[in-house]
Amino acid sequence: MAPNFAPCHSLGELHSASQHRYTQHIKTNQNSFTRWAGCCPPLAPSFPPMPLDPYAQAFLLELARSGLPAFHELDVNAAREQMLAASRQLGPPLGTTATCELSVPVSGGKIRLRIYRTRPEPLPVVVYFHGGGWVLGSIETHDVFCRDLAYVSGTAVVSVDYRLAPEHKYPTAVRDAYTALDYVHSRADELGFLRGSLAVAGDSAGGNLAAACALLARDRAGPPLAMQVLIYPIMDFDFSTRSYAECGEGYFLTRAAMEWFWSHYLPKAEVGHEPTASPLRAACLERLPRAVILTAEFDPLRDEGEAYAQRLDASGVPVVLKRFDGTIHGFIRRTRNWPVAAAALQFLAAELAPLHCGRQ
Repeated sequence: MAPNFAPCHSLGELHSASQHRYTQHIKTNQNSFTRWAGCCPPLAPSFPPMPLDPYAQAFLLELARSGLPAFHELDVNAAREQMLAASRQLGPPLGTTATCELSVPVSGGKIRLRIYRTRPEPLPVVVYFHGGGWVLGSIETHDVFCRDLAYVSGTAVVSVDYRLAPEHKYPTAVRDAYTALDYVHSRADELGFLRGSLAVAGDSAGGNLAAACALLARDRAGPPLAMQVLIYPIMDFDFSTRSYAECGEGYFLTRAAMEWFWSHYLPKAEVGHEPTASPLRAACLERLPRAVILTAEFDPLRDEGEAYAQRLDASGVPVVLKRFDGTIHGFIRRTRNWPVAAAALQFLAAELAPLHCGRQ
């Protein structure tokens, strides 16, 4: 029997009273939050843009003053080290989670899975794919975030250490991701997961892999997914959107960086239009699991994530879209210092809550 779910933890304790009031303001006044039910708003809002969040503004100023090179200005190994070092400065996890690791065979090798949980009884499970443009990132860079997601949501989280480009170009990451998903589903009982309460999730490139897994699971009659959670996802091999024009320089993630990521990931440009590389280009989005999509206002990936939400809605798929105004790509892992990130984590916990009852 599924355990009765009560919200496990509050994020209010993370902030001073003023920060908490700011968090509540963000949660209450998101002017572009839509829970779609048969009608789609325009992708280009008619209201003026929000000012840049003061925490994001301070981060960008500090980054500029640091003199650190951008990822795409480094060789791959140096960029990976820089991301890992930056990730270690994000702070300790919110609370205690038990972890264990598994080695899973994949075509041509093995990958690691790290499982996070707060309770020993059977739990819903979120299979999580880290961001980093398919080139950077690991289960180490996203360790604290996965701990926090498990701690706040009460779900188990399985973080997937899929193989990276350019050593392993597309579609290796997709194949690794789907293999991991199938492994978790097929061994749910022995791993202590609730059947019927399986979700995929990921940020940035990981959101791309989560969406690709949802497409493959549908097309192959594979693991039955209750939900897909896409956090500022990469959804299309296309640099011509309005958000690329508006936010492609000066807001942390740049157009130049995305071109660098795609160039390392794809064996040739032509395959970038395949649906498991660019889910937005899939011919059919019907019969996909409920989607929760988060975007950031000052993010070059904003429009492709919101376009995917609109297409899902038009295809009859339940969609929750939330744009976090005033902030930038990568914000969600900064829950210690940015109230908007804490609010986003609390929002995800609320959206994942139905998994505890086997409901979507």
